[in-house]
Amino acid sequence: MDWVSWFEAPDYEFARQVLQRGTAALYFIAFLSSLNQFPALLGEHGLLPVPRYVDGHRVLRRPSLFRWKYSDGLLRAVCIAGLAVSLALVGGLPQLGPPWLPLAAFLALWLLYMSIVNVGQTFYGFGWEMLLLEMGFTVGFLGSDQTPPPRTILVLLVWLLFRLEFGAGMIKIHGGSEWRDLTALYYHHETQPMPGPLSRRAHLLPKPLHRMEVLGNHFAQLVVPFFLFAPQPLATIAAGIVVFTQLWLVGSGNFAWLNWSAIVLAFAAVSDPVAHAVLPFIPQQRYPATAQTPVWWLAVVLAVTVLLLVLSYWPVRNLLSREQLMNASFNRWQLVNTYGAFGTVTRHRVEIVVEGTQADVPVDEADWREYGFKGKPGDVRRLPRQWAPYHLRLDWLMWFLPLRTVHEEWFYAFLGKLLDADPPTLRLLRRDPFDGARPRWVRARSFLYRFATRAEFRETGQRWIRMELYEVIAPLSLPKSRRRGQ
Repeated sequence: MDWVSWFEAPDYEFARQVLQRGTAALYFIAFLSSLNQFPALLGEHGLLPVPRYVDGHRVLRRPSLFRWKYSDGLLRAVCIAGLAVSLALVGGLPQLGPPWLPLAAFLALWLLYMSIVNVGQTFYGFGWEMLLLEMGFTVGFLGSDQTPPPRTILVLLVWLLFRLEFGAGMIKIHGGSEWRDLTALYYHHETQPMPGPLSRRAHLLPKPLHRMEVLGNHFAQLVVPFFLFAPQPLATIAAGIVVFTQLWLVGSGNFAWLNWSAIVLAFAAVSDPVAHAVLPFIPQQRYPATAQTPVWWLAVVLAVTVLLLVLSYWPVRNLLSREQLMNASFNRWQLVNTYGAFGTVTRHRVEIVVEGTQADVPVDEADWREYGFKGKPGDVRRLPRQWAPYHLRLDWLMWFLPLRTVHEEWFYAFLGKLLDADPPTLRLLRRDPFDGARPRWVRARSFLYRFATRAEFRETGQRWIRMELYEVIAPLSLPKSRRRGQ
């Protein structure tokens, strides 16, 4: 039937493979990040313990397996299950079966990771968490290798990419003047949350190039997304522009899996014939004449399509609003959300430096030693590492401290863990200056950081130049009763 023929998109098999396997790979990284960091940050003895959070919210507004019971063992079991299912999907194993099998696998990832996100508090308050949840739910309805990809789901994935890109563009237009006067990139490479190994080089580019970067960003986020819905080959060209700009962001900073999510989603607009014409090694799928979409699967996909279209009302209204929300969900299942980032750009980089000493009296002349973080700037000579798509949650929260307040509950808990020389907390760091021993005192100081110029780097070997501002948290120590137990 003509209608069924339109529903099927046999020329998008390569797109389905990238979308499903790429999304599964991002879930693998997300579960790995949680396995390595969640217990120390949010576990039974973490900085913001989940059991205490759940007890304080007897009725969680969003679903989670941990609403009834939390233990670090159960959290690890959830992460390991998520890793196993993700790995199977990356390998394409569930996709070999009937269409309900990969759907069940992706829905399992969605529910398992949503259980983590919904009790993750501030450590999971990032836009790419809900983006990954929405991706996982939607790509499951692309089905399996037995039937052609459903066209409506591909269009919905393009719609997701549109909201991600156009929403980010509109946030910038509604935000700081630096995006409108084209000066945002004078600062962004230097002040972004977690610079990468090429960030300093990007920052030192001539200012006219930075202005061109901003113009290119506006074009990629405000104009190109509309062409994702255009006929081929325009849609594939638009997707290529999205991929190119996202790769530039990957190379110039660390934004967890945000940029990689956009790259994966861009393939929803890439058809097999155009992809094969550009890269001949990409095969063009040919389905046998007997390969037909089962009626039950057609009904399921159409029902989900209608659901996601209805839920699109709220993000559309938000995109058209002058009071545009950034990274917001309008339903408890975190589907069809609104996205956006960096509506304003910080012009100065302030870092919170945490130090400890074993001296009896915490005077300035004492031997204060600095704790080293894995991703955030500290050592002025150290070249920043590329961490993305892996997500260092503690380091990201450290970036937010001077923008909000250092008097965060989790930060005082973190300082307390350092005084205890808590091994799980210390494993989140790159360097413990006391090699597992307890410091007597800890304190926090603020510094103004900027990238060294080429001349300064040649002269000093420093990649950062820093200037002390003031002490933000005076020296703290354990109560005497606990110190005697050292």
